[in-house]
Amino acid sequence: MSDFTRRAALACGLLLAAVPAMAPAVLAQDAYPSRPIQMIVPYPPGGNTDLMARALQTELSQALGQAVVVANRGGAAGTIGDAALARATPDGYTIGMSPNNPLTAQPHLQSLSYSMDSFRFLCLVYDNPQVLVGGRGAPFQDFAGMIAHAKSGREALIYGSPGQGSTQHILMAALLKAAGVDGLHVPFTGAGPMATAALGGQIQVFVESPSIPTNTGLPMLGVFGRERMPALPQVPTVAELGFPIDGSSAGGLIGPANMPEAAAAAIERACATAVASPAFKLAAERLNAVPRYLPGAAFRSRFAEESTMNRTVLRELGLAQ
Repeated sequence: MSDFTRRAALACGLLLAAVPAMAPAVLAQDAYPSRPIQMIVPYPPGGNTDLMARALQTELSQALGQAVVVANRGGAAGTIGDAALARATPDGYTIGMSPNNPLTAQPHLQSLSYSMDSFRFLCLVYDNPQVLVGGRGAPFQDFAGMIAHAKSGREALIYGSPGQGSTQHILMAALLKAAGVDGLHVPFTGAGPMATAALGGQIQVFVESPSIPTNTGLPMLGVFGRERMPALPQVPTVAELGFPIDGSSAGGLIGPANMPEAAAAAIERACATAVASPAFKLAAERLNAVPRYLPGAAFRSRFAEESTMNRTVLRELGLAQ
């Protein structure tokens, strides 16, 4: 064998020997995630969804080993941001934090470019049960008194909501229908103006998150949940009062449909770690939210059931398309 042949054979052997050692490094470069991830929040900064996203942001970044960057795209009751997410490249590097209403109610209220099938559901993050709240000076002191007052005359009961078709409006309408009574609905531009009206005696009852009555001293008549809230052990559930209606302002991480399975699985695992962290739990409690993790399939099933209920209620209200 010539010197050239021996050198060529030696070079080929070294190259072949190096291939197995190089393969893991190449795979590591391609492993998800290899760059920062954008999290679309479909509301302006400072709202509950934005605050929950930012509470999760640090813990999710640590669990994934890459920065998660919040991008606020508010407008049209959360539908602008969710529509942008549905159009995003499904590569796992654009996800969103969405509450239930843009996904389970708004598609029944307006013509949208997306549906629930436009998204890959990754994980539920928080579940904030809503409460039934009495206004100042209302002619009743408890749930039974509210129902009796509603039966005293057509539209005797005056209730508010933070907007037509909102989660709170739907829950109140569903409760009144189940109880066989009606009421006069007064929509407001948000929870703040509504709470002010309740303090002024302009509305008698409304549905909202526990933070509103906690901060205003208004009485809580019931919780829309399967069990009493640990922070409000004295407030009965609406189910205990005879009407098994669950309702909450819940939210979680979603991505565009058809995103890679590996990316979806990685986010789901990281989400479970982040939601279980003491830092996220503390932040959620400060926001009067309940940290709750559900994996993607269970998360989607939960919202699908709510969407079906919302469609029925909105049609009965004459609001659904």
